[in-house]
Amino acid sequence: MHVFIIEDEYLISRSLQDMLEGLGFTTFSFARSEDAAVMGAGEQSIDLITADVRLLPGDGLKAVSEICRKRRIPVVFITAYAEELQDRAPDAIIVQKPVKADALSAAVKQALGQRPAVQS
Repeated sequence: MHVFIIEDEYLISRSLQDMLEGLGFTTFSFARSEDAAVMGAGEQSIDLITADVRLLPGDGLKAVSEICRKRRIPVVFITAYAEELQDRAPDAIIVQKPVKADALSAAVKQALGQRPAVQS
């Protein structure tokens, strides 16, 4: 399964890749700006997008909106600005930075339409 990671901070993108590999994803592509994300998504087969909201330069929400305009792709937003994103996209699936593996796992399962395991 392929993940498109939209993140302008290299170390965060690699950390996300490591966590997502642990969840069974096998291939990855990366973009660091809004324009690079839109161009990079092209016609490649993408099973999941993770996207930061604030990109230098650009806006992750705008990039995702453009990428998903013609096709439906599950999205998890990774951001330190969760409240701002909730105002702009109330139905977004959000993981707050700094990212914890269990929060990312639950968000990915939600995005893919699976129910996360119940914590006791």
